[in-house]
Amino acid sequence: MVVVSPRLPYRDGLCTVVPLSQTPPRSGVRYQCKIELPYEAPKPYEGSFKFAKADMLATVAFRRLSMPYTGRDPVSGKRRYLKMVVDSMELRKIRISLLHALGLDHLTGYL
Repeated sequence: MVVVSPRLPYRDGLCTVVPLSQTPPRSGVRYQCKIELPYEAPKPYEGSFKFAKADMLATVAFRRLSMPYTGRDPVSGKRRYLKMVVDSMELRKIRISLLHALGLDHLTGYL
């Protein structure tokens, strides 16, 4: 999933997310988009291309989220977690899909 909300006053523990999927959307659907991750994700999340499902927008508590666990550090033995930051062009695609999902597609020119 991609966190799409900024830090907001009085919402310290909450964020808005768009889930990612490996399943492509139906043809012509504008509220979902294909994005490229900065690098290939490890198993079981393999692949660098995902589909952002902006029609499945959700607001969740940070404490309910957990990053994917990718193994242990061979030296320290501590868990390693997968944390990626999508680049600005990929985030722009997600935001445009969000506008379509919310019926605000007339605002896409402002992004």
